Amino acid sequence: MAMRRIGSRSGDSGGLPPVRTAVRNARLAGIPVAFAGRQAAGVGKRALGRSAAEVDLEIQMRTAQHIFEVLGELKGCATKLGQLLALYELALPQEIAQPYRTALTQLQDSVPTMLPVTVREAMAASMGENWRRHFTEFDERRAAAASIGQVHRAIWRDGRQVAVKVMYPGARAAVLGDLQQLRRLSVLATVFAPGADVPAVTEAICTGVAEELDYAAEAEHQRRFAEAYAGDPDFVVPTVISQRGDVIVTEWLTGTPVSRIIEAGAPEERSRVGMLIMRFLLSSWSRTGLLYCDPHPGNFRILPDGRLGVVDFGACTPWPPTGFEELVGEVMDAALNGGTDEIDAAIRRHGFVRPGRSYDVQALAAALDLVGEPLCQPTFRLTNSWLRKRVRFVLAPRLTNVHRQMDMPAYVTPFARSFLTGLGVLCQLETEGPLRAEFARWSPELAAVFEKYDARRSHPTDLDIARHRRTTPAPHRFSIVG
Repeated sequence: MAMRRIGSRSGDSGGLPPVRTAVRNARLAGIPVAFAGRQAAGVGKRALGRSAAEVDLEIQMRTAQHIFEVLGELKGCATKLGQLLALYELALPQEIAQPYRTALTQLQDSVPTMLPVTVREAMAASMGENWRRHFTEFDERRAAAASIGQVHRAIWRDGRQVAVKVMYPGARAAVLGDLQQLRRLSVLATVFAPGADVPAVTEAICTGVAEELDYAAEAEHQRRFAEAYAGDPDFVVPTVISQRGDVIVTEWLTGTPVSRIIEAGAPEERSRVGMLIMRFLLSSWSRTGLLYCDPHPGNFRILPDGRLGVVDFGACTPWPPTGFEELVGEVMDAALNGGTDEIDAAIRRHGFVRPGRSYDVQALAAALDLVGEPLCQPTFRLTNSWLRKRVRFVLAPRLTNVHRQMDMPAYVTPFARSFLTGLGVLCQLETEGPLRAEFARWSPELAAVFEKYDARRSHPTDLDIARHRRTTPAPHRFSIVG
């Protein structure tokens, strides 16, 4: 069934995503066609004397812009992928980034709205024709939006205020169709990460998005979190009351969206909220055995008593996988307490460089110094400016960028999604606090690394010491350059 905004003209999509398979496929299929065209044109530009690096950079920029624009029109799983690609915008110069920022704003704000008649039909399809008997009140107006559904406010038959999450009719088929197209387009991911095992990472992303279509699994995830955090002094997870088909009913949370804290909160409150979000993400591994993969501002509320309310548990995965704690401990120990030989051994052992492939290990050591900075000081202040510099360093579209010489194991994909999205929220909040201590609290492996780091120094952490140590020539230090 086609969905239109209330008040839109007949035949006017009102900015809604195209739901017909042929239309959606055509939009996605146009991306590689345009990409091939740009590559062909690049041959001619090189023949006219333009450098290969200059031409390749132009192709990358224009392809990335095209990807964002198409994802902005399609929604569904395309919205999820677009949110993941949002970090690329941080890597661009300000004068080039505006088209990306515009497309990303559309991804977040231009979501479809179901007419009341469609809401009633969707509720009946999942809860039966007599679905209203479960409620004493049901507001047919949307209270909140999601990428593949929307939320309504209601009162359950026992008097509790509830949130009713309803999937858009046709969303499942549209998203699964998009996933098939995105698998075919996965080669374009080399625009962002040319060294990655693109098929494996793409499949991991697609699997995660497809799992978010399973509302039964989402309800079970939320039950586990609600049980684990019941009575917690810092966090509230609403209880699941009912789940049938493509409808989930949970307790309603009344609170201030974190997006408002980002916009107008006092610095102390912003930091407090940021530290709470960080604590929730880190503590959930041990308390639930699940990784919360979707920590964007819309999924958090600050309750009147100051606790952090958390909603939307569709994007969760069993965590940590076998060997992840060892990975974290060994890589961070090499970064903070070792040299280039230890770093090389650790990242090769855990699959971040393909066997036999060369790379600039000195450049990687410098990069680890940059991204590990918050974990080397008792307190640290995260900002968008800090994050932008790091992302630009990692994603800079130049052939000599060490990150373009490396791989990312597919099993790390859910963690990367959660970590990077959460880090973005903390930077938007300009969180300042004991970040290192919070990591140590929930990771014995990191606590041991930090203890070893501090034991070797008799004064406060100074990153210049590590940088100097790695750049000082010594017989056992080496660089593998590709």
